[in-house]
Amino acid sequence: MVSAPGRLITIEGVDGTGKTTLATALLQRLTSHGLDARLMREPGGVETSERIRELVKDPALTVGTRAEALLYAAARAQLVEQALVPVLESGTWVLLDRFVDSSLAYQGVGRGLGVQAVRELNLFATGGVTPDRTLLLSLDPAIAHTRARERGAAAGEPPDRLEREGEQFFARIREAYLSLAAAEPDRIRVLDASQQPSAVLDQALAALADLL
Repeated sequence: MVSAPGRLITIEGVDGTGKTTLATALLQRLTSHGLDARLMREPGGVETSERIRELVKDPALTVGTRAEALLYAAARAQLVEQALVPVLESGTWVLLDRFVDSSLAYQGVGRGLGVQAVRELNLFATGGVTPDRTLLLSLDPAIAHTRARERGAAAGEPPDRLEREGEQFFARIREAYLSLAAAEPDRIRVLDASQQPSAVLDQALAALADLL
């Protein structure tokens, strides 16, 4: 378990809930108030993890469910060792777009591997690093799925492997996230992602107030 002066704030939710928008706005707000903060993403953040990201998201590849979980865990392990822990130990706050909860929801529940099995895998991968606070963006899966597809179309990007899943898959993911939040209400704060970005930012700041 890492004891570091920095704070780890993770942002979770199905694709299309506005995680990147919130992370960017939150970073700007925190740094404007003099807080040393940095934004990272998963899978990615360092070169090895970015290469794994390309692999795991490539719709042209066949990736088994266990292999998928292992790839995400490997990318996470490299990010934690190479970037996340050193940055936290320097006293910097980290806003991280996805972390272990994503694997618990997507691979543990969505892929049916089991939450506990995926949790144990990621405990090994992270060395026990856990978020100080998790902001969970909750939105109707159908709306989120539409948003994600429209965003990809606007950017000229075809849907990746996960984005090609149907609405029922994402409905399971949302319920998995909400179950995780119910089990850890002190850490995971649920935000209403159907509101305007400014209102979602206000919710996030309120959820972090005791840490600031």
